[in-house]
Amino acid sequence: MTATDLVVVTRQQVATGVVEFGLARADGAALPGWEPGAHVDLELGPGLLRQYSLCGDPADRSVLRIAVQREAAGRGGSRAAHERLTVGGTVRVHGPRNTFPLVAARHYRFVAGGIGITPIVPMVAAADAAGADWHLSYGGRTRAAMAYATALRDRYGDRVDLYPQDETGLLDLAGLLAGPGDGPVYCCGPESLVRAVEEHCRDWPPGRLHVERFAPRDDTTFPDTAIEVELALSGRTVTVPPGVPILRAVEEAGVPVLSSCREGTCGTCETPVLAGVPEHRDSLLSAQDRAAGDTMLICVSRARTPRLVLEL
Repeated sequence: MTATDLVVVTRQQVATGVVEFGLARADGAALPGWEPGAHVDLELGPGLLRQYSLCGDPADRSVLRIAVQREAAGRGGSRAAHERLTVGGTVRVHGPRNTFPLVAARHYRFVAGGIGITPIVPMVAAADAAGADWHLSYGGRTRAAMAYATALRDRYGDRVDLYPQDETGLLDLAGLLAGPGDGPVYCCGPESLVRAVEEHCRDWPPGRLHVERFAPRDDTTFPDTAIEVELALSGRTVTVPPGVPILRAVEEAGVPVLSSCREGTCGTCETPVLAGVPEHRDSLLSAQDRAAGDTMLICVSRARTPRLVLEL
């Protein structure tokens, strides 16, 4: 991925605990283009590479906008963003890239929970601009904690339903997802919401539900045994013991790999597979990608065969 140093040009609180940052080039040059669902990876300190969805306007090439919710119990990324990203300061940014693309359709249903609204904001704007029929159901703990809630409601009216939990209770997923309908469903939010949505949609046609999650799902279905991994570009072969991630073994062999979440949710370490059959344990790749077997997330996935050949 392309990496560049960007300047923090704006910083504003958009909800309780949520700050929006605007990032731009120091020379004012145009930034890379992107489409709804895309995100960028920010280097926030040693070992702190974190991904954030772009929530601005793809047509505005002058600035990239992200919104970061401070997580007191997180791994330090959100705290670093809130404390270190100040107006006038710089941050190294990788991307944009898109693992949650918006497919063309005439009808959409969007379901967002908490900070999961960030990739949904440009999606509903794109759907509206295209003249599609769409509806957004957006839940959060409190109205004050729901970023962009007022702006979305003011702009789109009754196409947006807000569900602050302390006022209305949880989202009525049984009603919202009573059937597959005529178009895709896009969902982003906490793992509890994503899992509940997946459960409601488990019998739907393939490809109808699109999700982006922040936490890994347990997807282990094959014994965790020692495997041999050949790194085709580096000319090295490493043995990966049981319980050791391929990513860690590769790094210990002296081959650098860009990574972020190390939980199989962000896609930063996605690596082409040249030979062998991956055992996918990530929470990102589609069923079609898994079946193809030509790429894998090496931070969590392993192998169904004794040997893998990776493009590293």
